[in-house]
Amino acid sequence: MNRLNKIFLICSGVAATVLLIGIVLQQEDMYKPFAIATAICAAIGLGAVPSLKGYQYTAWIIAAVVAGMLYPAAFSKWGSFELRNKTTILLIIQIVMFGMGIQMSIKDFSGIAQTGKGVAIGLLCHFSVMPLMGLLLTKIFHFEPEIAAGIILIGSCSSGLASNVMVYLARANLVLSVIVTAMATMLAPFFTPLLMKLLAGTLIKIDFLNMMLEIIKMVIVPIFAALLHDYLKHAAVKQTRTVYSFFAAAILWLGIVIYLISGQTEGTPGTISITLSGFFAGAIIVGVLYHRLQKIFPKLDAVMPYCSMFGIIYFTTVTTAAGHDNLMKVGFLLFIASVIHNGAGYFFGYWLSRLFKLDKNSARTVAFEVGLQNGGMASGLAGSMGKLGTVGLPAAVFSPWMNISGSILANYWRKRPPQSPKGRSLEQ
Repeated sequence: MNRLNKIFLICSGVAATVLLIGIVLQQEDMYKPFAIATAICAAIGLGAVPSLKGYQYTAWIIAAVVAGMLYPAAFSKWGSFELRNKTTILLIIQIVMFGMGIQMSIKDFSGIAQTGKGVAIGLLCHFSVMPLMGLLLTKIFHFEPEIAAGIILIGSCSSGLASNVMVYLARANLVLSVIVTAMATMLAPFFTPLLMKLLAGTLIKIDFLNMMLEIIKMVIVPIFAALLHDYLKHAAVKQTRTVYSFFAAAILWLGIVIYLISGQTEGTPGTISITLSGFFAGAIIVGVLYHRLQKIFPKLDAVMPYCSMFGIIYFTTVTTAAGHDNLMKVGFLLFIASVIHNGAGYFFGYWLSRLFKLDKNSARTVAFEVGLQNGGMASGLAGSMGKLGTVGLPAAVFSPWMNISGSILANYWRKRPPQSPKGRSLEQ
């Protein structure tokens, strides 16, 4: 595999050379395809360089941005299939969150008692510093209302799997990271719509109940399915039988739900509750079926994070394509805003934790939890509003930078472990 990575790394150099020639000659037909070729080959080729291997995912995100910017029409629709269709967006974000949920465990929640102070500080900083910082940036840069709302939106979303990865790379407090991510995710259906209503309600119309339901469908339902799979891995025979009884009932209920809502007006109170119950019935079905499939293919759990990565790359590409014109106008300012927003998360997350007497490793963990948001959730919510090219645009810009800065900070802290009072390194 390393040999293949080296070949792609060489190819990226060749493609970059042709790209530069095309730019000098101002030949779009030459530099556009070779720009994408350079980005893709570099994303694969970085695996050949040990010190850069951790940036492969970021390189794929950059490749997605390049593709969306250079060929926006190609990522709008394929034939009659609309790539930004709300149902497609919902399905992709559910796959992303299911892949994230597979990396979580019911046991993760058992550590809350031991890490309660760190969790409370992490959640408090996350749902205060980032949305308020987003609001401040909209006042400073004067973005148009929907783009400004998108900045507040990504600041109001929970942290994602990226924070856990960065904490692991930094050798910080991984247990605390996983718990804060899990709790922030579970609280998102309430806090994200609330913060959007309070901070962005004058910018765009915010339907609190509808946004809450969308987050439950996008985030809670797929994570519930993943945790059900985790439960079945350790369940006794009697417990397994109980779950399979619910599985049979869920299949029956889902059929009833489909029958009841067919032909009904979408958005009525009765339809909403019935539809939501159908989603949870579907989660039970998916959780059980996935568990059975994983028994046949034991390596399936290891593959799911890559499915999540694919989903995020998909969102990045279609969002960039949808917001191509806006990015040409405000792309640079959005990037500056992303750097400030992300840096503020690291800074306040770390120093507020230290102010509240958390140890350095836990403070580093909170810094990542506060500074890194779930861009996939933000894109999914923007897509559900039908505003992927405006409200979803900040997520397309912020996400690549968060991965780059997170990787740099994680590697920096990894090489500088906290010192004990006697001067010895404290490794996790």
